[in-house]
Amino acid sequence: MSTAVQPYTFHAGEATVLAAEGQATDAMPEILIGRVDGPVGQAFANMMAQSKGHTAMFAIRACNQLVRPATITVPKVTLKDSANIDLFGGVVQSATADAVLDSVIEGVIPKDLVDQLCIISLVWIDPRCAKDPNLDKKDMYRTNYEATKLAIRRALRHEPSIDELIANRHTIRHDMDDWS
Repeated sequence: MSTAVQPYTFHAGEATVLAAEGQATDAMPEILIGRVDGPVGQAFANMMAQSKGHTAMFAIRACNQLVRPATITVPKVTLKDSANIDLFGGVVQSATADAVLDSVIEGVIPKDLVDQLCIISLVWIDPRCAKDPNLDKKDMYRTNYEATKLAIRRALRHEPSIDELIANRHTIRHDMDDWS
């Protein structure tokens, strides 16, 4: 029996893209990419069971246009009202789907593997967005699209490398770090 690791078993990536000035549309997707017959596929199937406030949705480009690889988006925060659910199931869902498809078009995700892989994307929607009368949905789309593409690329390239993490251990701090 071979002990070689199956390609595309488990790839994790994340990215943050900041909003335009005056917007709360920062995007911070956390991505898992893997084979449908592996641990990511199992987690993907398990996410089809809904949990209150964390409605999982397929990433679709439009009605009847499920993106490949099949991608499920899940909010990181509880969505308590229809306005936030509309942003999640509209702007964020569309940006995620477009980023996945463009990653295939650009060769980041191998086209010949799209039916063998699946993606789980945990996404952030700042609860302030739905109540903001000056919400810029184009900026929300931009940040989610750019961050999703970057997270996918990082996941499949195993970035940051352990050497980079070690080299930066004492020079880069968490953005919210006010305790050290």
